[in-house]
Amino acid sequence: MDRTVRISEEMRKEISAIIQGELKDPRLSRLISVTNVNVTKDLRYAKVFVSIMGSDEEKKNALDGLKSAAGFIRREVGHRIQLRYTPEIQFELDNSIEHGAYISKLINDAVKHDDKRD
Repeated sequence: MDRTVRISEEMRKEISAIIQGELKDPRLSRLISVTNVNVTKDLRYAKVFVSIMGSDEEKKNALDGLKSAAGFIRREVGHRIQLRYTPEIQFELDNSIEHGAYISKLINDAVKHDDKRD
């Protein structure tokens, strides 16, 4: 396995634990999942994809909360993972889980509608 892939996976676990257990920001809901982390080859940047359940306003607030905590999260990750240089963290919204739930709902609705016609 590639070194950056291993570091990305380790960072995903640690960032998820930090968000769930250590951040006290009221903007952050409990329904935040870290879906993926992409670390650049030079280990300078880590793009952290998060899935946030809630309204658009709640998502925006939670993303703002994560961005304001990025320095703290980076420092914590640096303590937990022994790296010479801890990547700068950038948060991105990942709508794939929500999109998948929406597609599932459409399929279920179509099946129910089809069952009624029989």
